[in-house]
Amino acid sequence: MYTPITAPIQKPLLLFWNHEVKRGFLLTGITLLGLVGGFVAENHEMAWLRNSLWTLAFLAGGVPSAIKALQGLFLQRKLDVDLLMVVAALGAASVGRAGDGAIMLFLFSLSNTLQSWAMNRTRRAIEALMSLHPEGANVLLPDGRELWKPLEALSPGEVLVVRPGERFAADGVVVEGYTDVDESALTGESAPVDKKPGDPVRSGTLNGHGVVQVRVERPACESTLARLIKLVESAQASKSRTERFAERFEGPYTTAVLLSAPVIFAVAYLVFGLEAAQAWYRAMTFLVVASPCAVVIATPAAVLSAMAAGARAGALFKSGAALEALAKASIFVFDKTGTLTEGRMKLVQVEVLQGSEAEARALAAGLERYSEHPIAQAIAQSWDGPTPEVGAIRAVQGHGVVGTLADGTQVWAGNRRLLEKLGATLEPQVERRLWAMEQRGLTTAILGTNHHPIALLGVADTPRPEADQAIARLKRQGARVIMLTGDRKAVAEHIAKQLGIQEVYAELLPEDKLERIRQLRQEGTVVMVGDGLNDAPALNAADVGVSMAAGSDVSLESADLVLMKNDLNRLVGAQQLARATARTVYFNLSFALGVIVVVGVFALGGKVPLPIGVVAHEGGTVFVVLVGLRLLAHRVGS
Repeated sequence: MYTPITAPIQKPLLLFWNHEVKRGFLLTGITLLGLVGGFVAENHEMAWLRNSLWTLAFLAGGVPSAIKALQGLFLQRKLDVDLLMVVAALGAASVGRAGDGAIMLFLFSLSNTLQSWAMNRTRRAIEALMSLHPEGANVLLPDGRELWKPLEALSPGEVLVVRPGERFAADGVVVEGYTDVDESALTGESAPVDKKPGDPVRSGTLNGHGVVQVRVERPACESTLARLIKLVESAQASKSRTERFAERFEGPYTTAVLLSAPVIFAVAYLVFGLEAAQAWYRAMTFLVVASPCAVVIATPAAVLSAMAAGARAGALFKSGAALEALAKASIFVFDKTGTLTEGRMKLVQVEVLQGSEAEARALAAGLERYSEHPIAQAIAQSWDGPTPEVGAIRAVQGHGVVGTLADGTQVWAGNRRLLEKLGATLEPQVERRLWAMEQRGLTTAILGTNHHPIALLGVADTPRPEADQAIARLKRQGARVIMLTGDRKAVAEHIAKQLGIQEVYAELLPEDKLERIRQLRQEGTVVMVGDGLNDAPALNAADVGVSMAAGSDVSLESADLVLMKNDLNRLVGAQQLARATARTVYFNLSFALGVIVVVGVFALGGKVPLPIGVVAHEGGTVFVVLVGLRLLAHRVGS
């Protein structure tokens, strides 16, 4: 059977047409082509071509709005601005001003398309969250065999076998084995957490270097990750109040303007005795003047220019609502790990008990250089000189690492459990020094040879170099600065003290962060800055969610503003840009509405002929666009 050669491209074309944003840009482009082409044809006195091109512009720019308007009218029983713009364009055409009608439709189509594009950028947060759910897990059977089961088939009481590099498929408790788990996606904990039998693990977290058996405590639909997805959905839904208010506002305005046209015609014809053609001309003039073209484009012109200026400087806004909210923000809430800090461990303190610091660093680096554990890597990378040869290196899961020097001396580095296993002890004064390091928020390791500790090592996540400056600038602008983190209290307070942050809330789960954000929103406009999966609900619940570009896919999708250069100073510049945008939008809207009121009043009295009304209408539109474009020159400095 013969198959047309066009068949393979039918599906891509269908997918393209069903994509709201792509379809919108295509139709807006066609509208612009018909609009410009019509004026060129008119200039060359080619009436048939002019009419054809303007008809094309009316169809491409008006039909989608007409369909949407009719759906709203018949299905939702409401009038909206889509209907008003279509009627105004047709009204202009009815009195010989089809070109002006095409201009209205182009500007309106452009603003709708740009709004759809901005909103489409934030619809994939749930998909990003779902990608962290493994498809299933290996279940240990009573006879010792393993059976793979899909996620939805896992039941409480079953034992899962989780290998290195795999994500935990459900919340559970370790029943056998030792490992370290990367929980940063859920808790913000900067260092991997050691797990031993009896310790809980959460779904979506990443297993480290050990093989463990985990007893399922809750089905997948009730897991931590599943609850987190519900939190994000709930937070996203709570952000639509402004959209609902705008929808309620446009209905009465559209109704008033549409009803005014027949009323004006009737009054002019029956009361003032104008001829039918003159009365219709006056009604259509008012309808064109009252059409909110300048009002519709006033905000997008400023907002899109500001978004372009911000993107050029590394501050990517995803919506105009984010700009508006950031302009009046008074409370700035920061996550710690990866946001205020660099998100990677560094060796920041060495307490020498025997020998020199250089010898301790070199020995520790030689012992840890082959390990992939983040703490081991931090120790190894802190020393770039020669290291002693260490052989027979073996990891003791949940404890540390042990090796042997060339002369047979045993060397080791690990936690207190490793000391107990090796039969070593800490003297009371050494124990006090170790405890003091831990109180400062450091993750500690003990370095020793044979049965003798020789150094205490302190590893920590360090503040970003620009963080203290950015925090100081925000505070000078009168902002209230707060830290919310899932990390330990001692760690959080140590970092906060370095950065000059007085309000610190630590050891918070995602739902705790979300609740705190909701409380703070009652006190002012809240900006939440984070970079991890655990920040996603809080980012959505805040008035403005800000993510670092190096953050998780979920935080990037959930945020309203992304700092592409991972520079917190850009946040300060972004707020200055937002305030400039708010002033511009206020001016544009005031001017656009003022033109409608003033020119509309004169049009009612017959003092404004349609050409002058069109000049006022289109001139006002061009003016507010140019005022908005001034923001392109705004510099978002660091």
